[in-house]
Amino acid sequence: MSALGECRRSRTDAVSDVGRREGWAESAGRVTAVRARSLHPWRVSYDEAVALQVSLGRQVSLVPSAGPLALVAGADVAYSRRTHQMYAAVVVLRYPTLELVETVEHRAPAVFPYIPGLFTFREVPPLLDAFARLRVRPDLLIFDGHGLAHPRRFGLASHAGLLLDCPAIGCAKSRLVGSYEEVPDQPGAWTPLVDRGETIGSVLRTRPGVRPVFVSVGHRMNLPTARRLIRDTLGRFRLPEPVRLAHLATSRLMTRLDPGRPAPRLHTHPNFIPRATPGSTTAAGERTGTTRTRRARR
Repeated sequence: MSALGECRRSRTDAVSDVGRREGWAESAGRVTAVRARSLHPWRVSYDEAVALQVSLGRQVSLVPSAGPLALVAGADVAYSRRTHQMYAAVVVLRYPTLELVETVEHRAPAVFPYIPGLFTFREVPPLLDAFARLRVRPDLLIFDGHGLAHPRRFGLASHAGLLLDCPAIGCAKSRLVGSYEEVPDQPGAWTPLVDRGETIGSVLRTRPGVRPVFVSVGHRMNLPTARRLIRDTLGRFRLPEPVRLAHLATSRLMTRLDPGRPAPRLHTHPNFIPRATPGSTTAAGERTGTTRTRRARR
């Protein structure tokens, strides 16, 4: 158990074989396959968080990795308003067979408030704790969120992909920013997602008769390759299998752990530095220092 929360690991027998092939090592009873780089502090103000997004966004690479692709990870994180907890899951599948290799789950308190455009400072920390518990190292990460399709071109897939230094793609269920033309109703059809004259992603139809998904570059990736890999990892559903399974894992984790956990009277955010003195109103429309139990939906 880490200082941030709790983690439950489940895996198939395939993990041992893949682990030996990938060469992970175990030290003091804990396996380490994925390590995140420490590029910035997490306790920041609104202005500091925005400045970090702009600065770190310059480090995002649009050049796809030339290495082999054998393992694909899907990642998702959800928030419980009742218990003020974040629930994160990472699911690793073989590529291209989409055979399940490993699943890790993590629960941790929310340490940053709900501020549009700054979700990564709320969602990336529990995801990094989940990734740290993987016994295999994925070759590609697909996040249930955006990458460059973000007001400052630094969404979840870019932030986490940069810290993990791994090729990453954002595959979101809804648009955050930009405009697009209607996508033809046939699998594989797509139209550009454009913001201020810049193509920031693709709106991709994965199934006929259902809403498209929003694909964008996260890190060490380009847009044509991202679209191809999303199509390659589709099963019978709208979302690519790694993301779909990660979403199901977070839902199961919340269902299993949420009911037995008491609801806090006040929600605190220790990683957020308010702009003004305690008791004033922040840019997010919250009272600084504490927030009431009722929260906006993620």
